[in-house]
Amino acid sequence: MLPLFVLTVLFFTSNSILTVLLPLQSEKSGMDHAEIGTMMGAYMFVCMLFRPFAGQLIGRFGPHMIMRLLLIAHAACMLLYTVASADSYILLRAWQGAVTAFFSMALQAGIVEGLAERDRGQGMTLYSLSSMVPSLFGPVAAMQIWASESGIWYVAVLIGLAAAPLLIGFNTPLAKGAGTGSREGKPFALSDIGKSLAGIGKNRPLLVSMTVMLCVSCIFGATATFVPLFIVKGNSGHAGLYLMLQGIVVIGCRFILRKKIPSDGQWHTGFISATLLSALVGSLLLAFAQQFSSVLYLAAIFNGFAMALLYPTLTTYLSFILPVQSKYAWMGLFMCSYDLGYSLGGLVLGLVVENFSYSIMFICCAALAVMAWIVMLANRRRMHHVPLAANN
Repeated sequence: MLPLFVLTVLFFTSNSILTVLLPLQSEKSGMDHAEIGTMMGAYMFVCMLFRPFAGQLIGRFGPHMIMRLLLIAHAACMLLYTVASADSYILLRAWQGAVTAFFSMALQAGIVEGLAERDRGQGMTLYSLSSMVPSLFGPVAAMQIWASESGIWYVAVLIGLAAAPLLIGFNTPLAKGAGTGSREGKPFALSDIGKSLAGIGKNRPLLVSMTVMLCVSCIFGATATFVPLFIVKGNSGHAGLYLMLQGIVVIGCRFILRKKIPSDGQWHTGFISATLLSALVGSLLLAFAQQFSSVLYLAAIFNGFAMALLYPTLTTYLSFILPVQSKYAWMGLFMCSYDLGYSLGGLVLGLVVENFSYSIMFICCAALAVMAWIVMLANRRRMHHVPLAANN
């Protein structure tokens, strides 16, 4: 599995660097914050739309063939970034989002197929950690490229990020046959999503989890898009250092606290409240960072804690409580709520920045954390019932 984890690091390094550079380059070219938010939000929005198609194609052709095609598409996207103007960034971000949807599905399918059952948990954990490793060095590298004001470094790095994944990943140890991604021989179908959408309102644990995740992922998307611009324009710190510190907290928490994440199918109100409180505090600290610059890096710690723990906590809870016959379709919808929230964070809150200020935007993020907490608290007594089908 080592080549897969190395490939994951290389693949997500490109997004880690571009997430910092593209907003800076776009603003320099004259884009307003609403346009920047739309451009950055296109990545996760398209990723969300393409996840079901990725599952279908991987189930039909196998992850090995899909991986080869997506790595070629990824390399082409990186090369186009080297010559594209800011007006083309939204199309390239959408392209990048579609490729990411296929990559994440192919890697996870490859891990499930390639490892024994007793090792799958470790494999998925290492994949998750590998996808976060670029956050340790990507933002700092991006700020160095930006500070150098040299297009040569930008082009050289993107060419390297186009070539390296292609060379390493073209012959990865992935299953070559069809049928991966299926359950009991039946491929995941788009119709499963349509059937499950109608049942969300009747499944309170899923509805509450999706609502909480949607609100908080909006915060994640907004901070990822606008914090570099906010720090550079306000001269309140170093954007690369902020994002690196946040990445360290995310990786450290997911590794050190991996055994503390509830894994019993119960709704742990206190634990989830702590993660939501962390998102609230992190957003409020960013709102006052220009007045009190010393709190900037403290905000990175609180936001990193929330990013590290909320998603795996809710995912683990749903894996226990959802009925077996519709578990995979509903889990897919939950993942889509994360993607949708992340994209809306850039799309909608970009309008807030454009019409008001960064501080108001971060206060809106804090309000979203409060909203998620109220929804969670109002439904806490209805979250402990485990459907009978889940025990089959």
